Amino acid sequence: MITIGVLDLQGAVIEHVDKINNISGATALRVKNVKDLEDIDGLIIPGGESTTIGKLLRDFNMLSPLKSKIESGMPVWGTCAGMIILAKSILGSDYNHLGVMGIEVRRNAYGSQLDSFITDEIVEGVSEEKIPLVFIRAPYVEKAHEGVKVLCSLDEKIIACRENNMLATSFHPELTKDLSMHKYFYNMCKDRLK
Repeated sequence: MITIGVLDLQGAVIEHVDKINNISGATALRVKNVKDLEDIDGLIIPGGESTTIGKLLRDFNMLSPLKSKIESGMPVWGTCAGMIILAKSILGSDYNHLGVMGIEVRRNAYGSQLDSFITDEIVEGVSEEKIPLVFIRAPYVEKAHEGVKVLCSLDEKIIACRENNMLATSFHPELTKDLSMHKYFYNMCKDRLK
C-alpha cells in the first residue's frame, strides 16, 4: 500500500484525501506535523492561501524537514497554492517558501474568485483524453528553468509541469470527478519505491 500524505494545515484537504482513497493500492494520511512526514511515500500540498500555508509550515517547524525530504527524492505535488509553495521564485515577492522547484510563478494570475473558470485540456503523460481543469484564483508558471518538463499550457501560460520528483499544477483536480492527475501522482510515488 502506498501512503500519500496531504498537507493538512489549510486548504482543500478532504477533497484530495477522498481522491487518494479512491485509488486502488493507495491510502491517504493527513499530515499535520513533522512526525507525519516519516509515514508517507509522497505528499500533496493543496490549494488554499500560499502565504498562510507558508507561515504555518514555519510555525510548526515543518519547512526545513519537508524541504530535506523533497530534496532527498520524496515525490511532492503542489496544486494551486501548493505550486507557489514549491517555486524557487514568486514574481513580485522577495522571498519563497520551500524554494525547491525551478519555476517562477505569478500569484493570483487569473484574477479574483469571481474570475474562476473550468476548461478541458489534455495533460501530457497524464491522460490521452481532455480532462476538466478547475481554476480558482490560480497562479501560473511564468518561466520554467532547465530540467522542468511542461505538461500543459493554456493560452501560452504553463499550468502543469514536472521536475524530477516534483509536480505542480495551477488547477484543482480534487474538485472534479476525474482521477487522472491523482493516479499520475500515485504512479510517481510507486515508481520511487521500485
